[in-house]
Amino acid sequence: MTTIQKNVEAASEKYSSAFTKGHLALPPAKKYLVLTCMDARIDPASAFGIDLGDAHVIRNAGASAVDALRSIVISEQLLGTNEIVLVKHTGCGMLTFKNEDAYGLVAKNLGSEAEAELKSRKLDFLAFPELESAVKEDVAFLKSSKLVPDSVAVSGWIYEVETGKTKRVV
Repeated sequence: MTTIQKNVEAASEKYSSAFTKGHLALPPAKKYLVLTCMDARIDPASAFGIDLGDAHVIRNAGASAVDALRSIVISEQLLGTNEIVLVKHTGCGMLTFKNEDAYGLVAKNLGSEAEAELKSRKLDFLAFPELESAVKEDVAFLKSSKLVPDSVAVSGWIYEVETGKTKRVV
């Protein structure tokens, strides 16, 4: 067992020994979802005031609405959420590369078979060159999608990893 796995096991034991929230309902109580980046410097519960059971939190590289669409549809259609809070952040790794760079790294590090798989899947890493524009584009994508009803409120935000502050963009 790795050190990380041992830590998960110990943390689980400690957490579960005082856990009292097993009664919470499956749908989020406050009927919203937060889409944010997987960046380890973001603690969505603390930064955005989310208590256990309040909201769905969807995390992926760059807080990509395109990448999260499947989960968004499930959250809304099966579990009743009616608001989306999209939060990208300063210092995001998605600002630092282009698809060609990622394809090149995969070819170099994982070999030609992995590169061929990327190409066959036509994987888009969904990097972006400018933060505020990316927030606006993702919000526009969600608002224009037929998979997100017009009744769903959608807002876009930027979290500052340097200060812990979050500001609304859209």
